[in-house]
Amino acid sequence: MATASAPAAAPLELVPSAAPEDVRRRELAGFLRSRRERISPEQVGLPAVGRRRTPGLRREEVALLAAVGVTWYTWLEQARDIQVSPQVLDAISRALLLDANERQHLFILAGTVDPAPPATCPTVTPSVQALMKQLEPYPCAAMNSRYDVLAYNSTYRLLVTDLDEVAPEDRNLMLLAFTHPDWKRNLVDYEQATALMVAKFRSAMADHVAEPAWKALLKRLRLASPKFDALWQQHEVGMTGNGEKRFLNPHVGLLHFEFTTLWLGPRPSTRIVSYTPADEETRERIERLHKLATSS
Repeated sequence: MATASAPAAAPLELVPSAAPEDVRRRELAGFLRSRRERISPEQVGLPAVGRRRTPGLRREEVALLAAVGVTWYTWLEQARDIQVSPQVLDAISRALLLDANERQHLFILAGTVDPAPPATCPTVTPSVQALMKQLEPYPCAAMNSRYDVLAYNSTYRLLVTDLDEVAPEDRNLMLLAFTHPDWKRNLVDYEQATALMVAKFRSAMADHVAEPAWKALLKRLRLASPKFDALWQQHEVGMTGNGEKRFLNPHVGLLHFEFTTLWLGPRPSTRIVSYTPADEETRERIERLHKLATSS
């Protein structure tokens, strides 16, 4: 007895994945709605009149508080493809009472640089300082993505020059590398090392182009060093990572290290850079340098 054969399966239709920009706009729309719905009119000084079908503020109330058009704000919450200026995002952030983390998230989703990012204190915690001390005799320093040296252990202090003798506002590796004579003399592979530093600095600055501290440092470097200015104009970019570096230390001679970068937060910003001897000779010399640093 013949059996009926199963019907052929229909061919699968390939559904194209959403474009990244579409996904980002939907995330932005959902984030704005969630923050709008959690704020009561009383929190922002508005009268709670009329019956509300949904919790929180109405779209027209957010538009009023941010001084933007109701239609435009509605389109933003509908994930429409519209342009959003930093000034408008700033106004919306204030209207929705966003904290620092929420504000940063808003600007990231909008793909726009925050014109007034929250100030960060250029320090490291006692626990991080204790960790850096535990790494001795190996040199180690904490720095931000702008290359400001925020803290260092005793061995790192004498790695190139005595950092304690450098004014705190000048303890920036970019500034030292291009303007300090000891760094020009004692940083082996100087040309390659400084070119890579500039490339990394340019990549990091992409997230901070509107920040006064970054613009001031860039201006200072370009005025102080024609070499930096020439490298800057090449528009090379690079990423911070691990690698090797050599120093000609004035106290113990040539030091050859492998350096490791440890990020101290969820986003690339403050990091610890530690230097591990790449050979036995460097290991012996760094022990001597550590003794000198702790006795002076």
